[in-house]
Amino acid sequence: MTSKESKHDVQTVTGELDIDDVAAGSSWEEKPKSGVIGTYRRLLKKIELEPTFGSYAPGRWSNADLDPTSEPQRTWRTYNYITYWLNDAVAPGNLRLGSSLISLGLSWKAALGLIGMGHFLIAIAITANGLVGARYGIGYPVQSRAPFGFFFSYLMVVIRMVVGVFWYGVNTYTGAQCIYAVLVAIWPSFATMENQLPASANITTKMMISYFTYFMLILPFHYIHPRKMRWFFTFKSVLCPFAIFGMLAWACGATNGGLHTPVFQIRDTVGGTAYTWAFMNGLNAMLGNYGTLAVNINDFTRYAKNTRTTYIQLFIIPASFVLMAFCGMIIAGGAEEIYGDLIWDPLTIMGNWTGTSRSRAGAAFCGLAFAIAQAGTNLGANCISGASDLNALFPKYLNLRRGSFLIAFVGAWVLTPWNILSSAEALLNFMSGYTIWLAPITGIVLADFYFVRGQTYEVPELYLPTGQYRYNKYGTNWRAAVAWFLGWVPLLGGFASSVNPNLSISTGALHLYYLGYIYGFSVSFVLYVGLSKVFPPQAVVKYAETSYETRGIQMSDV
Repeated sequence: MTSKESKHDVQTVTGELDIDDVAAGSSWEEKPKSGVIGTYRRLLKKIELEPTFGSYAPGRWSNADLDPTSEPQRTWRTYNYITYWLNDAVAPGNLRLGSSLISLGLSWKAALGLIGMGHFLIAIAITANGLVGARYGIGYPVQSRAPFGFFFSYLMVVIRMVVGVFWYGVNTYTGAQCIYAVLVAIWPSFATMENQLPASANITTKMMISYFTYFMLILPFHYIHPRKMRWFFTFKSVLCPFAIFGMLAWACGATNGGLHTPVFQIRDTVGGTAYTWAFMNGLNAMLGNYGTLAVNINDFTRYAKNTRTTYIQLFIIPASFVLMAFCGMIIAGGAEEIYGDLIWDPLTIMGNWTGTSRSRAGAAFCGLAFAIAQAGTNLGANCISGASDLNALFPKYLNLRRGSFLIAFVGAWVLTPWNILSSAEALLNFMSGYTIWLAPITGIVLADFYFVRGQTYEVPELYLPTGQYRYNKYGTNWRAAVAWFLGWVPLLGGFASSVNPNLSISTGALHLYYLGYIYGFSVSFVLYVGLSKVFPPQAVVKYAETSYETRGIQMSDV
């Protein structure tokens, strides 16, 4: 150890586990209890996962899905990451990317450029972070233990899981809207179905039927293990573009090429410093668009055949989202010229295709394709990630398959997203600004791997509660905690204003919030590296020749 090592850190790393750290099922046994407690314990015993032979830490600390992915299971190749990102990009919401930037006062050219820049920058973070999963076969929940500490990392996991559950529910409702478009196209009378639900339900009978139908259609896909979902992503990335190209053909055919509509006449409506801050606000939004996957991309790269297969993300991410935004502009421009209104939502456009059986067939096909697109995006961006987080929190009881089903039912039914969308604008704004907590996490995990650890992790140590990544008796790396807090606390003023527009804040606080993702990432990155260099973490001591027993761990405990 170096002369700068703290006595406290040394004691806690080599000390014995507290009784709370001992996994259930260790060397001591309890007499079975009767009553509620006994029934509860018997229930837990029944739902316990079967321990896997050779697991790093079976029981409380790991299971087969949380362990590093074995070589035979690393089957994703370069084209799988291409189709994965096409799976995410080809979705109804991404056709509207340009509208949010144009509404800030930017021209259509500036909007496209900003979409490309933002997604290229986030692609750098995603690709750099994804190297960890591709090299070591570990997902985000395990990776986060290295910089944050074994126990403090659980907070980082919960933060990411909340995002996944929330947006899973909201995107499920969007999928239901796609199914509604299909049902109306096939049976026009469905649109006039009498509502049997009270106004306080915030959802109509026909939308509830659509919602239930969509949920039941996608539920079986939750049974598929994430490493085998690549075939679904490929299927979606082949099928769904036909719907986009169909709408493009419709728009171009009706407007003599599609590039001469009012959308492509939009110029910048702001200038000077106003333009600068509008630009930065838009860039922040584009970075945050996939800021979540910048955190947990290793939940997918852990299945990569080798590290090289993930490099394609650097190019496919910006290319696919720019293409989708450009298609959205052509389609919206066509709708404006045909219907007289600038309509960015493709589902609203399809609602006008009711005149002939041919137009209804087109609406039904596009609606079904968009429903599949929404399912792929929701499974890839929200469900699998949330299930990975649950798997890490409760590895003794939840694997990825069980976690996926739990995310589905909680996100789709417990959260009741129709209530959120109809009457919880503040909550929607809150979740939209959630990236202020995620950006510092990304900065810290990248700083730790590339500048503190020298691109090296001791993987077995990541599964040990008294391993080198425990840091102290609280299982917390205080350097990461300080860097994380300072990465988002100064943004709270602007964040509060975005949630409640009636709040009055200074212009400086608002402008800082416009830099939110860049600020959070950069500050946490620099602070973490600086603190780690000035106060080197003592838990990096290697234990290659140290047995489990000398570190206070019985094999039955892990």
